[in-house]
Amino acid sequence: MTSTSTKTEQQQPSKLERLRERERRAEEGGGLARVERQHASGKLTARERIAFLLDEGTFEEFDKHVVHRSHDFGLEEQRYPGDGVVTGYGLIDNRRVFVFAQDFTVFGGSLSETHAEKICKVMDMAMRVGAPVVGLNDSGGARIQEGVLSLGGYADIFLRNTLASGVVPQISCIMGPCAGGAVYSPAITDFNVMVKNTSYMFITGPDVIRAVTHEEVSKEELGGADTHNRISGVAHFDADSDQHALQLVRELLSFIPSNNMDEAPRVQTSDPADRRDERLNTIVPEESNQPYDIRDVLHAVIDDGYFFEVHEFYAPNIVVGFARIDGRSVGIVANQPAYLAGVLDIDASVKAARFVRFCDCFNIPLVVFEDVPGFLPGVRQEHGGIIRHGAKLLYAFAEATVPKITVITRKAYGGAYCVMASKHIRTDINLAWPSAEIAVMGAGGAVGVLYRREISEAADQESARQARVAEFEEKFANPYVAAERGFIDEIIEPAETRLKLARALALLENKRDTNPPKKHGNIPL
Repeated sequence: MTSTSTKTEQQQPSKLERLRERERRAEEGGGLARVERQHASGKLTARERIAFLLDEGTFEEFDKHVVHRSHDFGLEEQRYPGDGVVTGYGLIDNRRVFVFAQDFTVFGGSLSETHAEKICKVMDMAMRVGAPVVGLNDSGGARIQEGVLSLGGYADIFLRNTLASGVVPQISCIMGPCAGGAVYSPAITDFNVMVKNTSYMFITGPDVIRAVTHEEVSKEELGGADTHNRISGVAHFDADSDQHALQLVRELLSFIPSNNMDEAPRVQTSDPADRRDERLNTIVPEESNQPYDIRDVLHAVIDDGYFFEVHEFYAPNIVVGFARIDGRSVGIVANQPAYLAGVLDIDASVKAARFVRFCDCFNIPLVVFEDVPGFLPGVRQEHGGIIRHGAKLLYAFAEATVPKITVITRKAYGGAYCVMASKHIRTDINLAWPSAEIAVMGAGGAVGVLYRREISEAADQESARQARVAEFEEKFANPYVAAERGFIDEIIEPAETRLKLARALALLENKRDTNPPKKHGNIPL
């Protein structure tokens, strides 16, 4: 009797062995064949992506053994542990981060009721503990067999995206398909990273478009990484591979705090805060209509010349991104004279406004480099709503309570002067280079309005025009008139810009400012 009992016990796997077997099954995803197809398409698996993103050995998984609850359309025979999404938390540079990674090898990463519940759980936990959320999206969309349950799951996620907005940073990596209703979660998050040739986003796919509008378009042309980085502005970063995308996420997180109550990490730097750069004294051309690359200014001013640009390929007439000055993380907003003379248009206004509001949400000081001839004129811009869209940038700067510092390098004309973080909308420190021109419009345009008759009646019209232009420039197109009024705090030697910014940031380190009590403002969306 005893020997028989012992033999039976030996044949039964122990509880520990059963646990290990379940763990092994869960980590297989949809099976070896599907994993190989994932690799063949140039993509990592969900677990490989998490392992690359997080510090080694720090991932703690939630809901590893969750399975779907559907019994329709043959799904009762297909139950995969995890149900197509891997969720949990870990560390990036020793800072806690929550993550979910959709597993395309399980039902094409499609979203079910339980799949959505897993994502919602980590988002709820992230808000409670104040840590960023990174979503790795690779999904065929809603799981059709679950009908409204999957649709409700998307809505549950959208609600949490909205509630978490401005509380913890949210970053989306599009690493495969993301279509239909699924696109709205990444659209609400703070930053989107897309991978070239393997990721795409669209509301309706090429087949539906062909049937409805008879337009022929490929997935890549319709919603690929290049399209959304250059044309739509939906994506902020264009990655060459899964690994590149995940490295961009790690780098992005190094500039931003974990939540809206924290400050951004400050790092040690060997770049002296009082470093001068004599190149800045000659970087602005003598002729005000000549271009120069504002990035050359930024590289000369920021720590180690390193600028982490955001939205690099969208609306290139304005440049935004993160940098450090004396080890402090800052958000940079800069007009780009090398493209469209740095004018503000619809796309540039929206791009910059979105970035300004992110920095204000998460206590990141704003440093503005201004060289703007005004808003882009034209029927298309006016009909497209440049008034409304330009007001978004004005609203964002005026609403922001973080430290704000503006450096006018050259042109600051018209309403664009007001919009680009002028003293009048609560900017703390406003500096100007001697080359700054602050006026309602350029000297040539102003003279054409003010002295049209006089010039037309002159014997030598060109000489008369040039004389009036020189007079206007002397009286108005310089920073001293604004400085006399206190609208410019200091006119500085360009070579000293880094020192002045470092001192201003130190001064404003403990700045506290508030807006009037209200539920929220009504930004002109």
